[in-house]
Amino acid sequence: MAAMCTHLDSIADPAPNAPGCEECLATGGRWVHLRVCQSCGHVGCCDSSPGKHATKHFRGDGHPIVRSYEPGEDWYWCYVDDAAFELEGAPPAPSHP
Repeated sequence: MAAMCTHLDSIADPAPNAPGCEECLATGGRWVHLRVCQSCGHVGCCDSSPGKHATKHFRGDGHPIVRSYEPGEDWYWCYVDDAAFELEGAPPAPSHP
C-alpha cells in the first residue's frame, strides 16, 4: 500500500487505551475488528461493527489516523485522505489480547 496520507505528522504511536472497543466494553456492545487512534490511543470498533466507534471517534475528535489492532495486521487508515497505508520502519503493530 502506498502512503498517500498528508497527516503522517499526527502519528504519536500511543499505547492502546483498552483491550477492546472502549464504548462497546462500557455498554456491553460487540465488535468485529478493532482500530487504535494514532493521536490518543482510543480503541474503537471498525465500520463493519454495529457501533462504528472508531469512525465516531474521528468525527468527534478529528484525529485523522487509526491503526489496525488485529493480530498480524500492520496497516494504517487516514480518514481525512481516505487512504490505507503501511509505514516502513514503524514500530510493531499492537494487537488486542
